[in-house]
Amino acid sequence: MKVRSLFAFSILLSAISGTANATTYSLPENSNDSVITEFTYDVPLTRAEQNETLPDVARHFLLGQTEIVRLNPNVDRWQVKKDEIVRLPNRRILPDTPHEGITLNIAEYRMYYYPPTPKGAVPQVMSYAHGIGRQDWKTPLGKTSIVRKVKDPAWHPPESIRREHAANGDPLPVVVPPGPHNPLGAYKMHLAVPGGYLIHGTDIDKIYGIGMQITHGCVRMYPEDIEALYNSVPVGTPVYMVKQPIKVGWLDNTLYVEAHPDLEGEETTLDQKLDVALTLIQKANIARDGVYAASQSGTGAPEFDREALKQALTALDGNPVALYQRLLQKDLPVSLPTHGIKQGYL
Repeated sequence: MKVRSLFAFSILLSAISGTANATTYSLPENSNDSVITEFTYDVPLTRAEQNETLPDVARHFLLGQTEIVRLNPNVDRWQVKKDEIVRLPNRRILPDTPHEGITLNIAEYRMYYYPPTPKGAVPQVMSYAHGIGRQDWKTPLGKTSIVRKVKDPAWHPPESIRREHAANGDPLPVVVPPGPHNPLGAYKMHLAVPGGYLIHGTDIDKIYGIGMQITHGCVRMYPEDIEALYNSVPVGTPVYMVKQPIKVGWLDNTLYVEAHPDLEGEETTLDQKLDVALTLIQKANIARDGVYAASQSGTGAPEFDREALKQALTALDGNPVALYQRLLQKDLPVSLPTHGIKQGYL
C-alpha cells in the first residue's frame, strides 16, 4: 500500500498542476453501475507547497471543507505543514435519484449535475461542493426546479436575518449591492420552493464555508462552480434535493458502500446506520440480479465483508469501501438458474 500510494502521488503531482476545475466524471458503461471514479488509482494525494490549512487545500481543489477534514483525520485542520501529504477524494457513489438535471445530496454537501448527452458522446456527471442550511435554517428536501436565474444580484436580507445580525452586533443594510462582499456572489438561481430558497455563489468573507452546514437554508457554491452551473442549466431544470448519508452502488461487479456523518442536530446510532446499509445492500442486489439474487439468499443480499461495512459506518469519511465482488455468470456453477435476471437503476 505504501508503494502504491507513493506511485499514485507521483502521478497526481503532474496531473493536477495548474488551476483546479469542477470535477467531471464519465458515467459507468454499465447503466446499473453507480460508482464514478476520477483517477485510475485508489488513493490520490497531494503535497502542501507551503504552510497552509486544510480549507486552503479544499479551496484549491474546489472541495468541501467537511469532506477534506474527514478524509484526513490525522492532519491538523489549521496547520498543514509544507510538504505534508493530504489525501484527496477519488470515487463517489451517485445518489439514488434520476440521472437528469441536478441532484443535491445535502448529507454529503455535494451536488451532481447531469448535462444533456450529445449524440454519440459518453454520458457525464459534474460534481460540485456546496454549503447547506444550518440546524435552525434547514435546507428543504424534495423535487423542485430552477425557476429564475439572476446575474450580479443584489441581496435583500429577510427581516428575520436582519434581526439575527442586529442581535449579534452586526447590523445589515436593507439592501446589499452586487460586489465582492455580497453573500449571494455573482450568480443566483431561484428554486420553486416556498420561502425563497436559492442556489447561489458566495462572497470573499465566507468562501471557506463551502462544504459546511452554515447557511440560512440556501445552497452556497464556490464562485467558479456557480458560474459554470449558471451558464449550463436552463430555467426549468429539475432539481432533486435529498438526504442520503449512506449510499450503496456497483462498479464492475463490485459492491461499494459510502457513509457520511450525521448533520448537526441529528444523531443515529451505529445499529441504525447498519439497518439502513443492509436495506440498501439488499435493494442493490435485487436491482442488479433480480430473481436470481433473491432466490439464492432469501434476503436478496449475499455474504459480504461485514467488518468493512462496520468500519465504513464508523469512519464516516465518505470514501467508498468495497464490500462484495459478484461472480460473473461464467464463474457460477452450471446447475444454478440463469433466467429471470432484471436490470435497472439502483
